Amino acid sequence: MNKKTHVFGVLCFGMSLVGFAQQEADSTKVEQLNEVVISDSRFALKRENSGKTVIKISKKEIENSQGRSISELINAKSGIEINGSRSAEGQNLGYYIRGGNNRQVLVLVDGIQVNDPSLVSNEFDLRLLDLNTVESIEIIKGAASTLYGNAAATAVISITTKKASKKTISGNFLTVVGTNQSQDDLNYNASSFTNNVSVNGSTNKLSYLASFGNRYVDGLSAAKADNAEKDAFSRYTTNVKIGYQITNAFEITALASYDNLKTDIDGYPAPTYAPGDTFDSYATDQTRIALAPKFSYHNGNIQINAAYSKINRETISDFPTTNESETYVVDAFNKYVFNKTFYTIIGVNHSNFKSLFATQESFSNTDPYINAVYVSSFGLNLNAGARFNNHSAYGSKLVYSLNPSYSLPVETGYFKLMGSYATSFIAPNLSQLFGYFGANPDLEPEENITIEGGIEFSNRNGFRINGLYFNRKEENSIIYTTGYMNATTNATVHGVEIEAEVKLIENLAISTNYTFTELKEGSRLRLPKHKVNANLGYNFSNNTFASLNYQFVSSRNDTDYATYQVVKLGDFSLFDFYFSQKLKNNKLKLFVGVTNILNKDYIEIVDFTTKGRNVNLGLNINL
Repeated sequence: MNKKTHVFGVLCFGMSLVGFAQQEADSTKVEQLNEVVISDSRFALKRENSGKTVIKISKKEIENSQGRSISELINAKSGIEINGSRSAEGQNLGYYIRGGNNRQVLVLVDGIQVNDPSLVSNEFDLRLLDLNTVESIEIIKGAASTLYGNAAATAVISITTKKASKKTISGNFLTVVGTNQSQDDLNYNASSFTNNVSVNGSTNKLSYLASFGNRYVDGLSAAKADNAEKDAFSRYTTNVKIGYQITNAFEITALASYDNLKTDIDGYPAPTYAPGDTFDSYATDQTRIALAPKFSYHNGNIQINAAYSKINRETISDFPTTNESETYVVDAFNKYVFNKTFYTIIGVNHSNFKSLFATQESFSNTDPYINAVYVSSFGLNLNAGARFNNHSAYGSKLVYSLNPSYSLPVETGYFKLMGSYATSFIAPNLSQLFGYFGANPDLEPEENITIEGGIEFSNRNGFRINGLYFNRKEENSIIYTTGYMNATTNATVHGVEIEAEVKLIENLAISTNYTFTELKEGSRLRLPKHKVNANLGYNFSNNTFASLNYQFVSSRNDTDYATYQVVKLGDFSLFDFYFSQKLKNNKLKLFVGVTNILNKDYIEIVDFTTKGRNVNLGLNINL
């Protein structure tokens, strides 16, 4: 069957379900509260007043995804491909969002920028985070450099950790036992173990939360090879969050975390320089400390997010490396609301990055920024901002964005037109400038221009559909040949994203999305041109839930390092199933998840293993 026809058929099937669902929802008049989004403006705005198609992963969706990782959950959203999330647990992750790469994605945890300046792409390693510690996730796709600075060119992933209970003391315990096997191994041995425990609560002025989690996975080799040895993965996470309401107007939050990750890896043994079954290993630990005081006054507040992180990394292989890095981030800003129609934020962000290579290297940014949102009474909304990047090595650069939208009331909902023009500035990172492999201290910064346009329709019956076209142009793209260098030609990526969701009657919900991404100029690996996700969720009762997930990924190009030739990887389709049952007044929850139900054999990365059919059994206790 022609692949385009296959994708179109799947999309039509999803849309037909949505059409049927719309009829059912209209007949039952299920009411849905207006969704609120924050990340695209830093203000709590109704979705209809936002000019972006922000992806919001709610607390409820996370609870219905227990047993999965953050990367697996994010990978089911439109415009996103997290390469490596279907492979062995210790596989490096590639964040291919809107045709970009890791260094163009910014990750925030509780509003604070997190990254690793010693990594080649300067990204934050999502493998370090435990989904069981997360309250919600918002994802802004497209350029967001005016609000969030360097690297926020294709997406911002904003992760909010769990909040303390209103009770004096509460507790939560979760354990998951599962298999970890490839398509040709169906022994169903217990090889995956996840545990998380937390204690939290609140008094009149004090709130607290402390959690500890660990995950151990074995049973699968990273590299595809006969009689390959198993590559184990181990992670420990510790988190503490304390809040204190000093006065009615002044509060302060302190956060601390320690994450430790160790994994066996299969690398590139000398002298072949091609992937093989090796006895290599990788270890990293990260300590983060943050302080966030907030002073509120009439119609506004002043807030400071200050954080320090220290990361140690070591790779043991034929090409060993040892890295130490430190990051200091201070983001101070004032937010003010004029009569619920004009929202402004003025701030300054200072970041200092250090990393040890042959010698210690560093650079810093000091960026003043301003952003304003206008919400009119006649449907016009405007989000505009500017940031003046001041880089210690590359001087000053102005980035700006203009994001208008127009909402029209339609029956019980709205119809919205959206547009956006935004620029981004991405400085070379320390590893590219001074690292162990292919470093080039003469690299120039990358600059992006992103244009978007789209429509959205939503109503209170639980139905929403949106479509968006984007076009992103990269100048001075940093590429790797025999070393890091700036591309001599510009790269252009464009695409279309379509999302639809509906609540069927009272208990059945359907969501589906389709992404088309095409590289018009330049080169990209592991980037699918077509991708489809669909989810069907059904509440049999208040205590019983089941869902079925579908994902289609079209063919992609990858490099075969044995021959250094570009090869084409075939398309694949995956089905996952999840079921949960709550008992004892919702204090006890039992759940089961089955991934790759049909045991599909496919390739995600050349010469590396992918997961076959696997089963997870879980228990969650709330006290």
